[in-house]
Amino acid sequence: MQLTEKEKMLAGKAYQAGDAILSKERLKAREITFEFNNLAPKFIKQRKELLKKLFGKTEKMFYVEPPFRCDYGYNIEIGDNFYANFNLVILDCAKVSIGNHVFIAPNVAIYTAGHPIHAHLRDQEYEWAQEVTIGNSVWIGGNVVINPGVKIGSNVVIGSGSIVTRDIPDNVFAAGNPCRVIRQLTDEDKEFYYKDFKLGE
Repeated sequence: MQLTEKEKMLAGKAYQAGDAILSKERLKAREITFEFNNLAPKFIKQRKELLKKLFGKTEKMFYVEPPFRCDYGYNIEIGDNFYANFNLVILDCAKVSIGNHVFIAPNVAIYTAGHPIHAHLRDQEYEWAQEVTIGNSVWIGGNVVINPGVKIGSNVVIGSGSIVTRDIPDNVFAAGNPCRVIRQLTDEDKEFYYKDFKLGE
């Protein structure tokens, strides 16, 4: 049995995004995000309902600052206590799974879509997609780009302006282009903030 272009996309195989079904689904997502992005700031509840309709999975507590853009929406799963600042872009041709307590700064881009390097296949409009996974308690700095197939662990900070091209393990601060581990995060980091911010008093 021959796979549809959508089935190929979701299976991580080469597919053609100009397919009628995929084009219709992208249009639907654009209509929802257009409505989301153009609601007056006071309509917080209405914007939240639109994202619940758009995303594949949401929890109780989440907030996304407009403008926000995505390809399909149904491949995006977010955990509890999720916050994204202005201009988040998620090209969700494959699943994008985001854990609990994730903060995303402005102008972050998460890409699952890729294109062949050789022009012969690229000119035929073939592309492919790989899942992106982000763990719990992650802070992603401004202007970060996360490339297809990347897994970011839990309790991670990604420095602003980073281009994440490979997996990032748990409990680290990582930054750069390409993004790499700078150091481990330890209890000393917690103690610094308790002392400096006088937390717990």
